[in-house]
Amino acid sequence: MTDAELLTRITVRPDVFGGKPLVRDMRIAVEHVLGMLAAGDSAETILEEYPDLTPEDIQACLLFAHRSIAGDRVHDRVPVREAS
Repeated sequence: MTDAELLTRITVRPDVFGGKPLVRDMRIAVEHVLGMLAAGDSAETILEEYPDLTPEDIQACLLFAHRSIAGDRVHDRVPVREAS
C-alpha cells in the first residue's frame, strides 16, 4: 500500500471527537492508537482489542503522525466528512 493510500484511511469528522483524525471514519481516534503504541501495547494487542482495525490502519496512524511531525501539511489532505 502506498503512503497516499494509507493516508486515505485517516479521516476527519467535525461532529466526532471534536474533529480529531479518525481511523476509517470509525470512532477510533488516531491519537488513541498512537497512545496505545506509546504505552507499549503491540500492534497485535491493539488488533485483538479493536477487531475492526487492520494492520494497515495502524501503519496509517504511524504515517500520519510521522508526516505531521515532519512538517508535512498532511492535515490538508485528510478527507473531511460532513456531519450526518
